Amino acid sequence: MAHLLMVESWVGAMSRLLPRAIRESGHEFTFLTRDLHHYLRSAPEGTAHPLLGARHVITADTNDLGALLPEIERLHTALGFDGVLTSCDYYLPAVARIAGHLGLPGPGPEAVENACRKDATRRVLADAGLPQPRFAVHEEWADIARAAGEIGYPLVVKPVDLCAGMYVRRVDDEAQLAAAVRALGDFPVNARGQRRAPVVLLEELLDGPEVSVETVSHAGAVHVVGVTDKSVGGAPAFIETGHMFPAALTSADNEAAEQTALGALKALDLTDGVVAHTEIKLTSAGPRVVEVNPRPAGNRITELVRHVTGIDLAAAFVEVALGRAPDLRRTDTGLRSAAIGFLVPHTAGTLEALDGSELPDVPGVLEVQLAEPGKAVKAAGSNNEYLGHVMAGDTDGPGARDRVEALLADLRAGLVIR
Repeated sequence: MAHLLMVESWVGAMSRLLPRAIRESGHEFTFLTRDLHHYLRSAPEGTAHPLLGARHVITADTNDLGALLPEIERLHTALGFDGVLTSCDYYLPAVARIAGHLGLPGPGPEAVENACRKDATRRVLADAGLPQPRFAVHEEWADIARAAGEIGYPLVVKPVDLCAGMYVRRVDDEAQLAAAVRALGDFPVNARGQRRAPVVLLEELLDGPEVSVETVSHAGAVHVVGVTDKSVGGAPAFIETGHMFPAALTSADNEAAEQTALGALKALDLTDGVVAHTEIKLTSAGPRVVEVNPRPAGNRITELVRHVTGIDLAAAFVEVALGRAPDLRRTDTGLRSAAIGFLVPHTAGTLEALDGSELPDVPGVLEVQLAEPGKAVKAAGSNNEYLGHVMAGDTDGPGARDRVEALLADLRAGLVIR
């Protein structure tokens, strides 16, 4: 039995999947957080709270790495950790620093920091000659406006250090650019109390579909598990409305996506101790790297992978955090594709009606999670405002997405927000 230190987590899917994977692998974990109330507001999906499975729950200022490292040294002496991990983007760099400080397995801290800062990722990939959008990074408005003109409208405005699509916007002219920059400037501290970098990333708007490549890196080798497709809506925001695994691509596009992701991971030196989710645009000019995330995919993509291949990416995440070879053997699950679709609200108000009570009994449905009437609703501006999701599989081929879209259409017909 190994003992893992888990530093923070999301309250979303991975907060359940990761403790489950640790438990089912025969290991245990100690949970470290700066704000326990962040996790105690509700037990997800009516189940037992995942933190009930922790060996210890300890509070410390996880945002102050200088004070945290000696505190974790003392905990390590008393409790003995075999690995350290997190499922929260904002703490991935800290976890890499902690692992290096304690001499535990994990990717290099600089590699993780570069992947978690979108501007640093762009510079590393540019130096390596990897295909990506034209970009610029600036803080002052005059420089931002000039760079936007050089890249050309329409373009994409991004924060360099947020996730879930927060404040990522398409802008078509300088007035929209100014509004997007102001909105980003009005959000100086992220949801975990960390002060944000004040710079703005501008990127060329890319055409073509977007996919993600799910990989596991161990002992210098990167293993491709598969390619997931993505649907996006909510313009001018970029909200993920659904995914399907495996992506319905030609063999040439699939290979191009995989090779581009492998090149990006190598350039960033993410070839050991990482489960990664690399986003690629398949443009008319060839594949382009969108983002490299040095952690398992969110939005339950890991569950899509598990339903189709039998590979548990959460369990692989645990094993590589311990420096062990992950189990990536495929099994015949009976499914050829699995898809998830999200119910995205476009208006604000109070949820009055949303009935999916019959969905769990529909053939092929794997998961249903829907908000309860009475919930306060805001118009979605990122991946954080979903009203629920439906997941379904197909035993014959790539038909899972069509099944999910049909089920979501029925849900939308009965959705009432006032």
